[in-house]
Amino acid sequence: MKLDTSTMSFLSKSIAWLLPEYRFQWLVSEFVEAISLELDFIQEARNSKRTAKNFKNNDMVRVPHVFWELTTTQVLTMEFCRGHKVDDVEFLKEMGINPIKVAKALMEVFAEMIFVHGFIHGDPHPGNILVSPEGRNGFCLVLLDHGIYRQLDEGFRIDYCELWKALILLDTNKIQQLGERFGVGKYFKYLPLIFTGRTIDSKSTLLGGMSIEEKRNLKQELKSLKMEDISSFMESLPSEFSRILRTDGLLRSIISRLGASQRVRLLAYAKYALYGLSPKLNPQSDYGVKVVLSRLKTNVSYLQLRLALEILELLSLIENVRHFLRVLSKSSRKINRWCSNGL
Repeated sequence: MKLDTSTMSFLSKSIAWLLPEYRFQWLVSEFVEAISLELDFIQEARNSKRTAKNFKNNDMVRVPHVFWELTTTQVLTMEFCRGHKVDDVEFLKEMGINPIKVAKALMEVFAEMIFVHGFIHGDPHPGNILVSPEGRNGFCLVLLDHGIYRQLDEGFRIDYCELWKALILLDTNKIQQLGERFGVGKYFKYLPLIFTGRTIDSKSTLLGGMSIEEKRNLKQELKSLKMEDISSFMESLPSEFSRILRTDGLLRSIISRLGASQRVRLLAYAKYALYGLSPKLNPQSDYGVKVVLSRLKTNVSYLQLRLALEILELLSLIENVRHFLRVLSKSSRKINRWCSNGL
């Protein structure tokens, strides 16, 4: 491992010397840190135990029990859990499990990790997430391979929750403010594009995608970017972003194979971003009414946010219909003129 990572570092520095605008040494450092963590099975066992504790009241999640007396830094002994890869759609259909429900459960589990716990599984590829038909709800998710985790700084976790709230509502001023706090400067305008697929000045709804004009303008803007701009942007991002982006990319791919739309992902992030901003309460120490009222307040905020999204979608649909009718009316008048001229 040391020989391979030293080779990677040497090659990266050599390219940076030949091409000064290429500056991705940070990527090698991230890789070295991640692979080093994966080789310590005691640390992986601790991560597993912590995740199991975080989801102890969630029937949808199962984490294999660790046999500590048979575990060392080089040997990890765990409970054997049966299941199939999370993206095995044929298995899900054979077992009568709805793939869309699996996608929703998957996104909610990882959204809770990111926005509420701030302790994120860094490698959620299909082989590390099994679907077992043993849960009370007809199935449960079995989380494997806890070698790579990222503990988010508490300040970053709260700012990330705020960012997603602003992204959902397309609050440009708030996105810019948070971009400055993250240290990305003028590149804050690309944050909506990275996370929601919309440009900063998009007029479309969160779930509607970009218009043809927006895509054309974005293409022209991206053409003007140089390697120096890309390097500067990637260097300026907080280190937490790289892990979150990797995790998010893998999750997007899985829910796509399950046949779920990105709406499932966006609504899960919206919901848990609000949960992450609500005061953290301890049901054992805080009195019951306080806990109930806090949860009720968060649920109401989520419903208000979701209602706002639905209204925006409805307005967008109405505008699209009006545009279609205007085009149809113009076409009709042209046809009438052609007919009149022909006559």
